Amino acid sequence: MANDNSKTSSQSGRLQAIISHCKEYGFVFPGSEIYDGLQAVYDYGQWGSELKKNIKDYWWKSMTQLQENIVGIDAAIFMHPTTWKASGHVDNFNDPMIDNKDSKKRYRVDHLIEGYADMLKAESKVQEAEKILSDMDSLVAKDDFEGLKKLIVDNKIKCSISGTCNWTDIRQFNLMFSTEFGSTENAEGEFNKVYLRPETAQGIFVNFLNVQKTGRMKIPFGIAQTGKAFRNEIVARQFIFRMREFEQMEMQFFIRPGTQKEWYERWKETRMNWHLSLGISKDKYRFHDHVKLAHYADAACDIEYEFPIGFKEVEGIHSRTDFDLKNHQEYSKKKMQYFDNDVDPATGKPYGNYIPYVIETSIGLDRMFLLLMCEAYTEEDLSTPEKQDSRVVLKFPPVLAPVKLAVLPLVKKDGLPEIARKIMDDCKASFRCFYEEKDTIGKRYRRMDALGTPFCVTVDQQTKEDNTVTIRHRDSMHQDRIAINDVKKIVMSAII
Repeated sequence: MANDNSKTSSQSGRLQAIISHCKEYGFVFPGSEIYDGLQAVYDYGQWGSELKKNIKDYWWKSMTQLQENIVGIDAAIFMHPTTWKASGHVDNFNDPMIDNKDSKKRYRVDHLIEGYADMLKAESKVQEAEKILSDMDSLVAKDDFEGLKKLIVDNKIKCSISGTCNWTDIRQFNLMFSTEFGSTENAEGEFNKVYLRPETAQGIFVNFLNVQKTGRMKIPFGIAQTGKAFRNEIVARQFIFRMREFEQMEMQFFIRPGTQKEWYERWKETRMNWHLSLGISKDKYRFHDHVKLAHYADAACDIEYEFPIGFKEVEGIHSRTDFDLKNHQEYSKKKMQYFDNDVDPATGKPYGNYIPYVIETSIGLDRMFLLLMCEAYTEEDLSTPEKQDSRVVLKFPPVLAPVKLAVLPLVKKDGLPEIARKIMDDCKASFRCFYEEKDTIGKRYRRMDALGTPFCVTVDQQTKEDNTVTIRHRDSMHQDRIAINDVKKIVMSAII
């Protein structure tokens, strides 16, 4: 038990260290911090916004530029309110919640039970924890709220604030934010109610025919989109893992009915390979099949990563059948069909008109950001018998690093800054560079390590003699002497 507790404490400490590092070095700040913040809302700083953009660009390139049959769109956040009726969000986008009568604190039921299971695991009661989680999955799958409350009461699961087991009944809570559209009332004396989108997928579905016709797209084909989504999470927690305002990277792949199983497996493999292409160990990932399927799906799984808080979802892959297009056809009274003139081998006739099935891949950009921070954050002890030393380094894949190259004149005189500026001017149009001349070179190296900068170039007196500079490699700290003309080529070769 001591070892398990020590491991849990260590992992918790690691996450706190990452959160502190994010703020100290300009990656993520608490939202509205000067007004004491806003719960589960965060701002991305100067280097966090760069890293976030690089992740998005890497995903976008893999989905659109490198795919001949996938194109991208950018749909509006505001959509006609009937969109969310057709999608099922008005009736089905709910989480079971429970309140403690003494503290008035509200919990999402699955989070409350999972937290108790984590506590049991920390006490080496693994079998008990697994049974409770299994029972919970079974009850959730049946929407058995009475059974879920009984599970909580029978196990004496307490509120973390009051320490009591005095619970209300479980009820559903819709997660969509609503607002009024326009400044005047309608004929019924009400403002027009609209929602902030809880996902980006519906913007793709309502534009299915527009994209298919204008792009002359032939099934199978996909439509990709990145953008903000909003969910009124009651239990938002664990830094940027679960927020009320977040960003998604989604792709809806339209296919012929009856081929969904094959495409579902193909996209599972494709998306896992995308994650592994970043150099992350396969042991850090796993697939988790859904026990309870969403109302639109006939198959679904999550790609989970082992965060310091345990294996958690980063990306979902769903076989959505024809639910979305069929419902939008019903509610809008507009045909959402595709005419397929390819010949069916079984009948010898064209497939004809049908509503396409859909395979969805949906990845949280903020969760991918946190994944990369967790993967990259490294504390190294560099002590020798003569000297105590250490460093914190972010070992980002070079292609995603916020800064690719730091250019550092050894001193602020003797013409060295001018040479360094020339290197900057030669490179900054091709990738993000950073110039600094303050402090010792050792301190500057440490700052660049903390930002995850893969290469540092130092301009010194020898540079004036032979046009060479010292290039330092972040992960190994190895240094080489290279020609100034080779700097750009070396960095480019590492980030392409």
